[in-house]
Amino acid sequence: MMSETDLFESLKLELRRGSLILAVMARLKTEQYGYSLRVALAEDGLEMEESTLYPLLRRLESQGLLDSEWREEDRRKKRFYRLSAQGQTMLERLAAEWRRISASLDRML
Repeated sequence: MMSETDLFESLKLELRRGSLILAVMARLKTEQYGYSLRVALAEDGLEMEESTLYPLLRRLESQGLLDSEWREEDRRKKRFYRLSAQGQTMLERLAAEWRRISASLDRML
C-alpha cells in the first residue's frame, strides 16, 4: 500500500501531465529552443526535466503541432521550436477546454 505522501506525488504527477502540454504549447507561440523554453516554464513556476520536455517536443512535432529547425547561434547548433498553424488552432481549442474545466472545478472546490 502506498504512503499518503507517495500517493499524493503520484496524483500530482498525473494532474501536471496534461497541464504541461498546454503550457509548452502556450510558450511556443513565440519561437524558442529547448533550454530557453525550460527556463521560461520554470520562471512561470512549471519546472520540467529535460527527460520530460524533449520527448514531449518530439511528440508534438510528430503530431504536426510544432515546427522546428536547426540553426547556429553563439557558434552552437540549436533546435528552435514554434507552434505550427495546426498547433495554433489546437492551442486555442485546448485553452477553451481548459477554461471550461477550470471554471467547473472552481465551482466545485
